[in-house]
Amino acid sequence: MSESRFPHPTGTNSPVPLQRLKQIANDACFAALEKVEAYDHSRTEAWNNTIINHILRALISESTPTGATHVTSPYKFSVNSTIIQHMSQRNSYLSAGTSTNSPSASSTQDPTSTVSPAAAASPGAASVGSELNSGRASNENSGVGRRGMHSACGAYWNNEKDGMWSYKYETRGLDVVISVIWIAV
Repeated sequence: MSESRFPHPTGTNSPVPLQRLKQIANDACFAALEKVEAYDHSRTEAWNNTIINHILRALISESTPTGATHVTSPYKFSVNSTIIQHMSQRNSYLSAGTSTNSPSASSTQDPTSTVSPAAAASPGAASVGSELNSGRASNENSGVGRRGMHSACGAYWNNEKDGMWSYKYETRGLDVVISVIWIAV
């Protein structure tokens, strides 16, 4: 499915190990989309809710210290899930009045997963990171086009304790872009 294209910083402040965070996101997408054959707008709300709730439950559970007297995670979490439809026919995309520049690019983008650096910046420093680029891509032989997408997040917080991470999951007929933000309490 999706793999990281960029190496992760070694000193990350993630509340769970990054490989586990990636597995949680992948499992959530698979659970929601396992039987999905194509994008269906009427079902996207349910898919997003399943993905978000799965990730939140896992993050809260796995970030709560073992043997804690309270059942609260030392982090607040925000999870965003965006489902992007693949174009089924390039011709219908072009006839919709879209420039021929967009769907005709022949390069494809590798799936990406990025994490904001736990930089040596002082607490309260601005953090800009967790950026995903999914460029214009198409399969010239099949006539199937993909929509371009760019997503970015920025934050003003304590870089030593807070962070963000983004992930792209690809499946039949759609992509899912997930952003996870954690803030230490």
